[in-house]
Amino acid sequence: MQNEINLKSVHEFDSGILRPAITGRDMYYFSKRVMDLILAGSLLLLLSPIMLVIAAAIYIYSPGPIFFKQERVGAKRIRRGNIHYWQQENFHCYKFRTMKVNVDTSLHQHYVQALIQNDQKTMSRIQGNESTVRKLVNDPRIIRPGKFLRKFSLDELPQLWNVIIGNMSMIGPRPAIPYEVEMYKSWHLRRLEAQPGISGLQQVKARCIADFDEQVKFDVDYVDNQSLWLDIKIALQTPFAILTSRGAG
Repeated sequence: MQNEINLKSVHEFDSGILRPAITGRDMYYFSKRVMDLILAGSLLLLLSPIMLVIAAAIYIYSPGPIFFKQERVGAKRIRRGNIHYWQQENFHCYKFRTMKVNVDTSLHQHYVQALIQNDQKTMSRIQGNESTVRKLVNDPRIIRPGKFLRKFSLDELPQLWNVIIGNMSMIGPRPAIPYEVEMYKSWHLRRLEAQPGISGLQQVKARCIADFDEQVKFDVDYVDNQSLWLDIKIALQTPFAILTSRGAG
């Protein structure tokens, strides 16, 4: 309840600002940015041959754009006087295209609404069967190579560029789609109190097998306990989470 009261008062103070950021983390954020640039730059060079193969596969099976650009909701630290705040900021997130061109998003919106409300019956109906994966898996919009790319998170590789330009970090809560954020309860907005990441605590602990509230709790836990050591641990656990593909769509 206290978090909701504080959150509301800050929203009234300046539209888009969530709440004051935790103090004493300036050196951490500097070190995190340095680590982001080194890792993202190195991975872009190292994985460029794989990315070329993926681009060719997408073009062969589904002529059209190789990359998919989607508006996502992130956050940035801003300073007002002597206080830092987290401010909501929308940006374009890049992915390899795994769907047909110009698809309708209503199916995904309906699923997200059911997910946030923990409406098991509606989720099963949309999926076509009961599933423990809290993600739209049986999606008719996905192209032939798309399922494989999603299973091993290869479609996320272009987000290394988002890290380079500063929209995202290597580690942080996954960036949400605007219509998802519009459905949030007030306490869900706490996951926006950190720069969004390619991987995060929720991805290595539960990926998409936890209910939505549990997923958000992992993100909030990360927000409250951010440190360079925690980021390194998550980064080291990420390849295992990807290779096991547990909870993948």
